[in-house]
Amino acid sequence: MQFQFLLPTKIVMEPGLRQRTGEYLTGLGLRHVLLVTDPGVKNAGLLDSIYASLEQAGIRYDEIADVKPNPRSEDVNRAAVLYRGKGIDGVLAVGGGSAMDAAKAISVLLTHEGRVEDYEGAFTLKGQVLPIVAIPTTAGTGSEVTFFSVITDTRRQFKMSLLDYRIGPVLALLDSDITATLPPHIAAATGMDALTHAIEAYTGKPANPISDGLALHAIRLIAQHLKPAVQEPDNREAREQMLIASLIAGMAFGNADIASVHCISEAIGGMYDTPHGVGNAIFLPFVFSHNRDADLRRHADVAYALGIDPNLSAVAAAEAAVEQLFRMNRELGIPRFADVAGVREEDFLTIAQKSKSNISDASNIKDMSVESYLDVIRAAYNYSA
Repeated sequence: MQFQFLLPTKIVMEPGLRQRTGEYLTGLGLRHVLLVTDPGVKNAGLLDSIYASLEQAGIRYDEIADVKPNPRSEDVNRAAVLYRGKGIDGVLAVGGGSAMDAAKAISVLLTHEGRVEDYEGAFTLKGQVLPIVAIPTTAGTGSEVTFFSVITDTRRQFKMSLLDYRIGPVLALLDSDITATLPPHIAAATGMDALTHAIEAYTGKPANPISDGLALHAIRLIAQHLKPAVQEPDNREAREQMLIASLIAGMAFGNADIASVHCISEAIGGMYDTPHGVGNAIFLPFVFSHNRDADLRRHADVAYALGIDPNLSAVAAAEAAVEQLFRMNRELGIPRFADVAGVREEDFLTIAQKSKSNISDASNIKDMSVESYLDVIRAAYNYSA
């Protein structure tokens, strides 16, 4: 057996941790950072204690607070032009996956010439990037420990990926109080995003023994804590456990990759601006069902981690897991694909083609053709709960 596992990120978790952000940045030798966030985080007041901490530590900061869901290439390129040569020595990302993806791409462009489109693909960077510190505000993406940045190329309406170990955050600060204000629909979508990360990390071709352990534990945590985290906003234990589950699922897929669920979700995200977690949740049961016969044992392992009766056979357990995933979507209020804004049947071939061209298509446990993607897309569109 051959595999590698890399985690260059120091992880610290503590209630109220964001109040000590300045202390941690000082420990990294940072004196002037670019804070990258989104309007929802700013309007919720989650940055107030971070501002105070930075000021107390004497750390200068500039701010980009308009990151959109599914961050756009033109916004990243504009930010780079604005802040190049300003003496910035680090990037502080506060938010969900969109803010962290944007921060990673901006960090690249503050040390590299050109546009973000020039660095699409794997290991295209020519040198180091500015150090990134990540404070996640959702329990879903795991981006605080991954080496990916997914940016929507608006010209192509395509979500492109940058992959390089150097864009992994050097420090992840997990404040277990920070998700207390997360709206239920976002907690649901991001939680299903984390579940998709864990399942695809475990069932995908690049899985390894370390990612396997992380992925299965993340699935168990999510199965136990996602519903109460969504439906009981004051359930601090559930929210904290979901933050941990998201983190370790990120560690898993960061080293084992994602697969066809993400390929489709990123395709519709690029075309319709569909929230990433919603796209993953919609297609997870369909791809899981499509893939299960390619590695029945691993799909049964996922079923048992979801809480399916361990006395069931592998075939029966995997089938029950499909129904469990559909049930989770219904209970969490995830929309059907046919109800997603902008979806048109005449786009299905384009979605399938973009899914097939995704960098992670090759990691799916079952080889997928454009026609295979079309089958899954049509099944999801015609599904009625």
